[in-house]
Amino acid sequence: MSSLLTDLMAGCIFLVLAGSATSNDALPSGVMEGHLKILSSRPVELADENASTVTAENSAEYPLYPLIILSRGDKKEITRVTADSDGNYRVALPPGDYILDMQRLKHGHVRAKPQPFTIVSNRTVRVDMDIGPDLSRN
Repeated sequence: MSSLLTDLMAGCIFLVLAGSATSNDALPSGVMEGHLKILSSRPVELADENASTVTAENSAEYPLYPLIILSRGDKKEITRVTADSDGNYRVALPPGDYILDMQRLKHGHVRAKPQPFTIVSNRTVRVDMDIGPDLSRN
């Protein structure tokens, strides 16, 4: 009986130590959110001369421009995020330094300026992205 009690106590100690080790290794994530803005190099022509506002953004185009999140040090892809129909995006990430960039398209001349950002546990950081012609040179 004492052998069983000793084994039970050793098992409990192991579980407590294993549980505390995993909870310390897994820091709470933070959130990166932002807005994708599509800029046009061409003037927007009005179909209706009575229209009062013009926007260069087209919500149907947001899914055509997937964004990627890279680690800042070695620039490895961490995840991808796509803007919703309003151009907004949001993703949870572990604490660390990252870069938000646009996935390079095989065709087209659309560019984005990579945006570095840092995630802190239990915090939200805002990182907006503008895409359009030759923005990487700005």
